[in-house]
Amino acid sequence: MVKGAVNTKDKGDETEAKVIHELISNGYSVSVPFGDNDKYDLVVDCGEGLQRIQCKTAWTNKPDTMRFNTHSQTTRDGKYHENTYDGDIDAFIVRYPKNERIYWVDIEEATGQKMELRFEGEIDHPSINWAEEYEFRGRIP
Repeated sequence: MVKGAVNTKDKGDETEAKVIHELISNGYSVSVPFGDNDKYDLVVDCGEGLQRIQCKTAWTNKPDTMRFNTHSQTTRDGKYHENTYDGDIDAFIVRYPKNERIYWVDIEEATGQKMELRFEGEIDHPSINWAEEYEFRGRIP
């Protein structure tokens, strides 16, 4: 592959590889479903059960924030489809390439289409999702 010519599939594969590395480095057993037809990318053995994980790559939305999709986008039979992950996954693991950190977001806390995590801000409001609260620090919440 030519450096700089990264497509979305390559970006997703890189995120998955880095997430798997981080989880295994912290002692978790990780399984990868065969094929690309499942709603989840990974299954993580947390010791007290299995977690179905969807990996996402975040991007800078505005200064001091990152954003990631909380829905899937596919094209079937020439038609565009968007679907949520409700009932199909337990959590998102989000990689933010700008700081190379990953974030664990339970599906119950995720918003419907896109979710924004804020790094800094002038105000403290209950509707703000602070990145620090979701940062993965070696233990699954």
